[in-house]
Amino acid sequence: MKRSEINQLLASAETCFRKNGWVLPPEPQWDVTDFGLGDYRRNGLVLINLAAEPEYCEKLMYAQEGMTTPCHCHAKKKEDIICRSGAFAIQLWHGRPEKAEGKPYTIRIDGKPVEAVGGQTLTIAAGSRITIERGMYHAFWPVTAECVIGEVSTANDDDNDNYFADPSVGRFPPIEEDAAPRYRLISDRA
Repeated sequence: MKRSEINQLLASAETCFRKNGWVLPPEPQWDVTDFGLGDYRRNGLVLINLAAEPEYCEKLMYAQEGMTTPCHCHAKKKEDIICRSGAFAIQLWHGRPEKAEGKPYTIRIDGKPVEAVGGQTLTIAAGSRITIERGMYHAFWPVTAECVIGEVSTANDDDNDNYFADPSVGRFPPIEEDAAPRYRLISDRA
């Protein structure tokens, strides 16, 4: 990704957060990714770590219409993904997508069990949350012009607990330094 693209996304995210009443903590831990696929408009996400403790974490995410978070799962992390503004669609599979496509599973939305099948698209409206168990593959994207998405989960380990269905996907892409950074990213601090 180009640093200038990252800066533009950060500015858009800040504007959207402010418009929706989200006050960010001092010195937020920003993260922007195109998942190493080279086109953030198709596969991209802006994240802020709000809390990163050994037992739990909380994130705030921003995406624009057309930006997908590619299919992945976590072996250790259980998470609630919460729509804070706008709406997003999510596809889930209880296991590897190629083996779980069309197979029934139960997911909790707003704490209530919902029956679905692997690969089915569910829409999560503002205020609702979906609970994703360990090992459940999922991909999500906004269905509105912009979307603010929250995440509350068990401990987060972006370096070792992201398993993408497509092996060409990477969590932290290289950055082309074509502009000064608006903010330092988590990946810049390594």
